[in-house]
Amino acid sequence: MTRRELLLTMGGGFGMTAFAATGRRTHHAPRAKHVIFLFLNGGMSQVDTFDPKPALTKYHGTPMPGGNPRTERTTGTLLKSPFKFHRAGQSGIEVSEIFPELAKTIDDICVIRSTHTANPIHESCLFMMNTGDIQAGRPSMGSWLTYGLGSENQNLPGYVVLCPGVPVVGPPLWNSAFLPAAYQGTYIRNDEEDAAKLIPNIHGELAGTTRQRRQVDLLARLNRLHAAERAGDAELESTIESMEVAYRMQSEAPKVFDLSAEPASVRAEYGEGAFARGCLLARRLVENGVRMVQVYYGNGQPWDNHDDILIHKKLAGKSDKPMAALLRDLKRRGLLNETLVMIGSEFGRTPSVENSAAVKVQNGRDHNPYGFTTLLAGGGIRGGTVYGATDEFGFKAVDKPAHVHDIHATALHLLGLDHTRLTYRYSGRDFRLTDVAGNVIKEIIT
Repeated sequence: MTRRELLLTMGGGFGMTAFAATGRRTHHAPRAKHVIFLFLNGGMSQVDTFDPKPALTKYHGTPMPGGNPRTERTTGTLLKSPFKFHRAGQSGIEVSEIFPELAKTIDDICVIRSTHTANPIHESCLFMMNTGDIQAGRPSMGSWLTYGLGSENQNLPGYVVLCPGVPVVGPPLWNSAFLPAAYQGTYIRNDEEDAAKLIPNIHGELAGTTRQRRQVDLLARLNRLHAAERAGDAELESTIESMEVAYRMQSEAPKVFDLSAEPASVRAEYGEGAFARGCLLARRLVENGVRMVQVYYGNGQPWDNHDDILIHKKLAGKSDKPMAALLRDLKRRGLLNETLVMIGSEFGRTPSVENSAAVKVQNGRDHNPYGFTTLLAGGGIRGGTVYGATDEFGFKAVDKPAHVHDIHATALHLLGLDHTRLTYRYSGRDFRLTDVAGNVIKEIIT
């Protein structure tokens, strides 16, 4: 094992993540270099956003034919969407009125209306969407990407997670599990506007960079003298490299996270709030070589609207503008072609109203993993297209079903990786992001 491999295996945290190897060879020519995953945690309702169902209006208030399918909680009669849909762009794709800005970018988006998985529980579906399995203990998608491709910037992490709080499940959604710790996601709580507060302890309080450089050099010499007497001391080697990485980071990371450096017009385009800051930070991070950025909408599960689906309008009001701004900004800077943007949730919602005792207002929808919508844009995706379909009520994927494994396989393919060959041997078997399934959705690739 080489010294670098040893450090990658033993190291962890913000500093060592930045030390992931660079310039790795792909399995085939990549279409994209980066991924930005905008995660609307809690469960965005497909029939109220990007999958219009006239049958819900026609049969509103009546039982679903054949009886209500089993979901997490009890549901009642069919519930029409309170929102109007309009055709948008040259492609004429129908988009809900609660996403007017994203509708303007629809010609750059592929709307996958047939995403599906099997379990109606938040935790299981969060794990599936992020790690490719319904249980904890598997590496996250970002970890697989940095393991396969490395980082483009040794002064920044290869994989960054932004959230103003912690989503349900939390760190297991972005950990590296049995992959080397260097590939775990770096979580940053982006509820602060001050860049200095986003990354604690990034600067030394008592010394300038020149003095710090002398200190680091002195400590490195002392440590190497110490290491000469203790060959193979992985902890000591890791300490030396961690100090080097930390020194380099303090000059670059604060600049990347300082949104005040952006023109006022750009900041205004993204809007206010933690999610807007996360979207703008995502652009700045991929622009500076970060391999994958995941932006969670908020703490907990804000899109989990069991009681009242009208809350979706408020949530969309805070996410529509920044998501559209991100797509336009990336395109303007020539980054959209090399950045795969993913927008979605862990599952969708039922076409019928929830009437369980757990809700006070019976105007919401229960969990639905059997047919929901995921949006993809950039990075070789064929924009202005719709892939697959759910049944007439929007409950189950019936045309061209796209399992989460298929979406993961497609994302890896666009980054030049064959999902069947990106494996890691652990506990006597070869693991991969897509387990033993998954097919590249070739129809949505340009």
